[in-house]
Amino acid sequence: MATELTPDALAALRTTHAQDRMAPVLTRAITKNGIEAASFDNQAASRLARTFSVELPTGKVSNQKHSGRCWEFSLLNTLRHKFATRYHVKDFELSQNYLFFWDKIERANIFYRNVEQTARQPIDDRLVQFLFANPGEDGGQWAMAASLVQKYGVVPASVMPESFNTDNTTAFQASLSRQLRKDGLKLRQLVMDGASEAELQSLEKSMLQTVYRMTAYSFGEPPTSFDLEYRDDEQHYHRTANLTPQQFYQDYFETDLDDYVVVTNSPDKPFNRLYSLPDEDNVIGGKPIEFLNLDMGVLTDVAVQQLQAGETVWFGNDVLRQMDRKTGYLDAHLFETGKLFGTNDHLTKAQRLLTGEGEVSHAMTLTGVDLVADTPTKWKVENSWGEQVGDQGYFVMSQDWFNEYVYEVVVHKHFLAPEFQALLNERAQRLPAWDPLH
Repeated sequence: MATELTPDALAALRTTHAQDRMAPVLTRAITKNGIEAASFDNQAASRLARTFSVELPTGKVSNQKHSGRCWEFSLLNTLRHKFATRYHVKDFELSQNYLFFWDKIERANIFYRNVEQTARQPIDDRLVQFLFANPGEDGGQWAMAASLVQKYGVVPASVMPESFNTDNTTAFQASLSRQLRKDGLKLRQLVMDGASEAELQSLEKSMLQTVYRMTAYSFGEPPTSFDLEYRDDEQHYHRTANLTPQQFYQDYFETDLDDYVVVTNSPDKPFNRLYSLPDEDNVIGGKPIEFLNLDMGVLTDVAVQQLQAGETVWFGNDVLRQMDRKTGYLDAHLFETGKLFGTNDHLTKAQRLLTGEGEVSHAMTLTGVDLVADTPTKWKVENSWGEQVGDQGYFVMSQDWFNEYVYEVVVHKHFLAPEFQALLNERAQRLPAWDPLH
């Protein structure tokens, strides 16, 4: 049991440290260069050569700038790659602003419903606190982006380009969260006072109109129809007039998002089970957020199969771990801080999730893999941070990093073995809103 640090105990710490012969040189190296630079493994470059046996053509990367919209960017990347291949338009881009607008409206709507449903729970209840913590946040899940595409369709980036507030979401997020918290407190009080369903619906309609106004002022209002115009890579001109966003998606994209499944590796909970996060759903009546929790080898196998079939892969990960932004390296041994300090600081994947260190902090797109004797050694990764990081915006990821810090891949369900497909028909086990997969 820890006790008070007495002068004698502190003196003993100093004495023992003074006996460390490496202390002077390591202190100089670390204080001068920082922990990461001092522990950086320069041999990573030889492990992460940018050559891949399977590499899909993709073109220029997108840039989410100062926003948390990676989950939307990554899904739209997988869709635009298909469009580019089918219609021979290399750098075609879909509007992230368009989906982001509707996410704000839908997420406000479901927030009002969730607040009503929890109105009789104490304000310091953990779920209530979660709902009110950041109701205007940017972050999200693959199923949330899929729900938006299924309901609202998509439009080219030229039809609804980015705005200052989508490139830099901090101020809007703060304003919207403040408005939603005020609305939520008012709804809680009305429920406690016994307001009728009609009274609550009338008030919510007025509240939602305010959110719509705030979002339209900040992002611009989404188009209801547009003219599709583009030149393909052979400079042939194409034009289709008066398309709705829903028609555009139905007519030009063959992807049925209901055929895809989020396969996760979350070893803090039992494998071979289907889980859900209903408290994070963003569209009432939309796709539920569900995860099929499987062994890491399955995630590797199905991701490879989808790439070999010519389709890129959305994947959720913890990008800030063992990552070098400048080179675009993702390697589990990139920074050897334990060796630098003479400690064993390794935590297993399950331990990181259980203690809060591990989380799904980012989404990117797999566009290639290097197979040696049918075994993946490294992966090509399309990020959404612009062309100034990595190699023109592309990262390279070791298989060790994939094993440690990749938590989700989204693949067509036909790549799953029949016994895993059967699990998709089981009732999903509900996870709490604060589960590490959120």
